[in-house]
Amino acid sequence: MLTLRPVVAALFGQVGLGELTVYEDVAGAGAGFVFGAVVVYLLGRLVFVPTVTRIVSARNQNNPTLETATRTYTHALVVLAAGLAGLVGAGYGSLLTDTALIIAALTLVFGVAGQEVIGALISGLFLVADPDFNVGDWIAWSGGEGVVEAVDFRVTRVRTMNNETISVPNTELTTNALLRPYGRERYRVTERVDIAYRDDVERALRELVEVARADERVLDDPSPNSRIVEFAESSVAVKAEFWVASPMDVNLIDVRSQFRRRVKLRFDEVGLTLGPASGREVSGRLDVDLVGN
Repeated sequence: MLTLRPVVAALFGQVGLGELTVYEDVAGAGAGFVFGAVVVYLLGRLVFVPTVTRIVSARNQNNPTLETATRTYTHALVVLAAGLAGLVGAGYGSLLTDTALIIAALTLVFGVAGQEVIGALISGLFLVADPDFNVGDWIAWSGGEGVVEAVDFRVTRVRTMNNETISVPNTELTTNALLRPYGRERYRVTERVDIAYRDDVERALRELVEVARADERVLDDPSPNSRIVEFAESSVAVKAEFWVASPMDVNLIDVRSQFRRRVKLRFDEVGLTLGPASGREVSGRLDVDLVGN
């Protein structure tokens, strides 16, 4: 009858007692690392992170940015603590007291991370600390505009009016000018219209306001308004301003399109000229010589 005893005996006969001890040490260290890391991570993820986030949120109810940042940074702290607990569980806790080794590890980390990552991390901390920069705010910068969703270590997530999420490097937001004129609950829409000089400008201004009010999505407070912004070469430039709710609740593309469509229809009805062609006077003399065959 075929058994495994000869195979096992031959295997252990080739492996020395010292090698078995090494394997046992490695297995024990691995098990200790996994056990320590998993226990600390679960406790931190299920208890520490929610507790700290809840406390910060309760004390800063009007600052959702701080709440999301706290969740992100405490989770990173838990991961770091889990790694350290794993080292202790593996029996390498003495490494944590070796100053030279710690300095070498930090130097390696900062060297690998590079200036961009470190700069993005510091920029993220500045954004979180900025009381005028909050999750839910509508911002505009040189690369686009949208609503702030979250501030992470390296990037800030922004949702555009097209319902797309883009990741913007934190350094781009801290080194460039940001526009935050609209707050969290409303958004200002600005539309420019050019009309002919011969048209009734006052009526054009009134019609723009009435067209804006015709859309139920336009807010009554602040009320829509219009003004003259420029005297161009062949037209008078007027501008309509009105406010709508949060861009995440209102389709801005449709609001703008519907406003322009109604302006075109209304101006056609009342005889106002949109975008008049530029007029040019040409003077001079033209001589034609006929050459016979």
